[in-house]
This record gives sequence, C-alpha cells and structure tokens, in this order.
Amino acid sequence: MVAAQASTQDLESMLDAHAEWLMIGENGRSFPLNRREIEIERAERGPLFGAVGENGFRLRGLVAFELDGEQIGLSLSAPFGGEPEAVRLVPRVSAAALAANVELARLERANELASLVERSAAGVKIIRVALNAGSGRFAEIIAESRENGRFAVYADIAGGGTAEAILASSILWFERLRARAKKPARELHIIAEKRPAANLQKLHALLKAPVRSSIRIFELNRLGGAEALRPRAEITTSRLWREKPRKLNLPDEVEAGETARKIIGLAPEAIDVMHSRHGKTLRFNGLAFARVRVMAGSELAWFGVEPEKRPLNDQTRPELDRLLDGLKTYRTSDPASKRHEFYRHSPESWLESILRRNIKWLDANLILAPIYNQFRTAAADKIDLLALRRDGRLVVIEIKAAPDRETPFQAADYWRKIEHLRRRGELRRARVFGDLEIIDKPPLLYAVAPALSFHRDFEYFARMLTPEIELWRFELHENWRKQIKVIARRNYFEG
Repeated sequence: MVAAQASTQDLESMLDAHAEWLMIGENGRSFPLNRREIEIERAERGPLFGAVGENGFRLRGLVAFELDGEQIGLSLSAPFGGEPEAVRLVPRVSAAALAANVELARLERANELASLVERSAAGVKIIRVALNAGSGRFAEIIAESRENGRFAVYADIAGGGTAEAILASSILWFERLRARAKKPARELHIIAEKRPAANLQKLHALLKAPVRSSIRIFELNRLGGAEALRPRAEITTSRLWREKPRKLNLPDEVEAGETARKIIGLAPEAIDVMHSRHGKTLRFNGLAFARVRVMAGSELAWFGVEPEKRPLNDQTRPELDRLLDGLKTYRTSDPASKRHEFYRHSPESWLESILRRNIKWLDANLILAPIYNQFRTAAADKIDLLALRRDGRLVVIEIKAAPDRETPFQAADYWRKIEHLRRRGELRRARVFGDLEIIDKPPLLYAVAPALSFHRDFEYFARMLTPEIELWRFELHENWRKQIKVIARRNYFEG
C-alpha cells in the first residue's frame, strides 16, 4: 500500500471518478455511500478518512491506501493503538458484478457440499441445490435416499453464522418441506465446520425429543486435503453437565476509581460503570461514551461515542462536557428529537441499564448479582442480567429491544452455560451472589422485550425447547424508556 501521506489528492481523484461506492469491512459487512458522504481531511497527525456508516459519520486515521483496478484498499487506524483495519471501496457500478461473483462462488460451494452428501452414503440422490432466498448465505439441498426417502440438507456457506441463527433458519425451511403434500422431507441434516457443529450439537440437546429426533448434525472434516462428513452423535442434557465448564471471567474489582467517579458525578442518575479485567467503561443510559484504564500506575481516560475515542485531559475536557450536554438532551425518555443518533443507538443496552438500576420493576422477588451484567461465562459470552430470586433460585434474563428470531435459542444457550456452572458449584465458589444461598434447582429463564419487539416466531421456537427449561416471556409497555411496566407474562414451561 502507498503511505497515506504520499498524496491524498490522488485518493480524492480516485473517489471523484464514481458517484456511488460500496464500503466493505474486514467482517464482510458492506455499506453503500455517495461520493459526498466520503471525506478526506488533513490533520497534523496525518490524513483522516471519514464516511457515513450504520452509526453515523465517523473519522478515522488513514494509514495507507492502494488502487486495485477500480477498487480502493484502505488501511484505517484502530482505537487504542490496535491493528489497522483493512477496508475496501468498490464502485457501485461494479458492485453488482461483485455480488454476482459472490453468488456464483456460493452456489459452486453448495454444489460441492451436495456432492459430499451424495458420496456419504449409498443410494443417495441429489434432487435440488440452491441458496436461501434473501441473503444467499446458506445452502439449501434436497436429497433422496432409497431407504429413508427425502431429506433436507442445510449449510452456512458464507461463514460467520451463529448456531442459533443456523438452527432457526434451517428449521423454518425444513418445516416448509415437511408440510408438502407430495414427497415431504423427513429429516433435516445440518452441515457445519468443527466449532459451529459442536455448538449446534449442544443446542440440539436443548430441544424436545420429537424435534431433536428429526435433526442431525454433521461436521465437515478435512483429512489429507479431502473433505468428508462426520455425523455428530446426539447428546442429552445429562451429557452436557459432564463436560468441564468454561472458566468464569470475573473482574478483579468492581469499584470505580477516582477518574470514573468524577465523570459519573456529572450525571449520576444516568451514568453507570461496566467493569472488566482491562478497565472500566462508562455508559450514559446504556450508551458507552468513556473508557478508563490504569496504565503504569496512572488512570487514563478516553471519551467519545464512536470507537475512536479522544484522550481526556485539560484541553479536551470542554469536549467531554459538550458530549454530555448532547447525551442529556437526546439520550433521554423525552429527547429534543427521537431521530437523533444518541436516542436510537443501543436500545437493548438502554433497557438493560434501566433494569440494572431497579430490577424489581421487572420482578419484585429478584436480587441482581453484585457484579451485575459484567458476568461472563467465557471471554466472549455475556449474560444480559443474572439474578437470584428470594427463594434462592437463579434467574437468567435475556433482553431484546427489537424483534430477533433466534431469541429463544440464544436464551436457552445462556441457560445451559449458567446451569453448567451451577451444577459444578462454580457460582458458589466465585461468590457471585456473596453469602446468599443458591438452591439446587435449574435457573429460570426470562425473555424480556417491549410487547411489539417479540418476533412472530418466538412462541414457535420457545415451544421446541426441552421441558427442563422454564422459560417466561415478559412483555413491556412500549414507552419503556420513560417507565418500565410489565403488561403481560407468559410461561412456556411444561414440566
């Protein structure tokens, strides 16, 4: 790549060549842009690249860039000195061709998997190979066996899909095939790489027996350069508890330092602190806006709503005050404008922060863990809220502020992780609830969302879960930012 300092004028000339661009990040997510939504600014520390994204306009340091045909490769700085992010800009004129190439490659991969399925057992015949409608991320293969009739095969060929998303979308497709009057599908086979397959296997164990019996999980193996399908053995919940639990990831301390306390004091009714092993994050009604870390024995702070935060010092303190003024104006139940980014950003975190302050608005019998939602069962896992009922029974709370089809499966997976730790005595040893007793019963599972934010498939998937999971649905009044009010409760437990 060419150092950015070399000639930002050349880069601007490249950008001017097209009126519309598609910005593609390292994670594969793309965002369409007009040329006027892209800016190159010159600053003392080096050029800055600015563009409109999902969370509004954002400026980042431009480390380097290169031209590859009509595409532009950018290296953009990461916050706190992290590794630069590689971003591509593709002209919208050629974006359609790029999408066509991606679709062709995915379809080719789907056909490769179909051939594997055909070779995996004698007498298997492929009937149809296609990509799922909409995203085209999943392979949908219909096959037929002389012995067992037709069966459906589903695979995440784009990669990155969670076990919950794969299971939910595959079940919906399978149910349509099973409902056909002529030659219905009798089984659903899900193909996944090793790690997703293991996660699917555990989630599969949390389904009711009739649902579980119609679904098989296959792991994609590569031995000696050749691919093969290996069936994952069906496991029961009792088998899940025999595994060694993941290590609890608890913060070393949950006291706010002097710097954090001073910032909290600027709006104590709205600011809370999130603790982790690597510092503290301050949130204004659930929206992260500042970060405090101890480095070389000194407390250092950064602020800003976007990932690229500014260091807090005497010179930048007025900017922090202006940011807080904006948050007080727009991050409130009665904002100056509900279209403002501060109001619309991270609604689930906002709802969670309200319940953290008074969980009794949800259920008067609950006591939150002293570490609140900093509780993690592993490095990347977060339980929205973990609570204890007055009778000593654990409660796992999954919070949503927008419809999410996979919610029952996500909640069930959190339930599994907490129940595993409870059975192994890890929660008691870590004193997650101090001296309070945790009784010998599986956790309750609360799914909490505004009434209109429960996905239409929520009940369909909730009723597929094992009777060992006592799932409750809590519907909140739509104006939850102003007042938490439970307007309906529903129990899906059949035990």
